[in-house]
Amino acid sequence: MGLGFSEIVVILIVIVILFFGAKKIPELVKAIARAGHEYKKAKEMLKKESDEIAKAESEKPQSENKQQVTDVKSEEKTDK
Repeated sequence: MGLGFSEIVVILIVIVILFFGAKKIPELVKAIARAGHEYKKAKEMLKKESDEIAKAESEKPQSENKQQVTDVKSEEKTDK
């Protein structure tokens, strides 16, 4: 029979305890938690920035289109 998920988790926990020692585990967990928070913060910031860029770009073509229409109309008037 193969190893199940729970057996693998127990083995990994034992290896971590042996490798880091019982005193270092709380520090390790805190570091992992801080890294998770930093990752989440960075992810939210990047999403916010990308939304702002998308919004700016969606507004930009509309103003450019209006300018192009105005330019075309003025060119038509000068051609006549």
